[in-house]
Amino acid sequence: MKQYQTEAKPQSWRAVAVFDDGRYDQLIYLHRSSSQIRAGYRQAFFEVLDEEERSHVKTIAMEHWQGAADAGRWEHHTNLTVPVASGMEKLVAVA
Repeated sequence: MKQYQTEAKPQSWRAVAVFDDGRYDQLIYLHRSSSQIRAGYRQAFFEVLDEEERSHVKTIAMEHWQGAADAGRWEHHTNLTVPVASGMEKLVAVA
């Protein structure tokens, strides 16, 4: 029998970009708690998605894993605010 090592504390929350043009949703951030998702998804949004992709995001869905690690599903918890680039983020994108 083969054994698989699993995490002691699974990453059970995620932020997913939902697009307005029919493309598949895209994972942008994964963590252990909803507060960690809220604290980190904005930075991940700018790191994971390019400018063209960001322009087509209609919402950021925060989801929670419900069920066993190998037999569950992602459940919608809430929608997060789609981040808007500040002046500093625009400068970094240009560089």
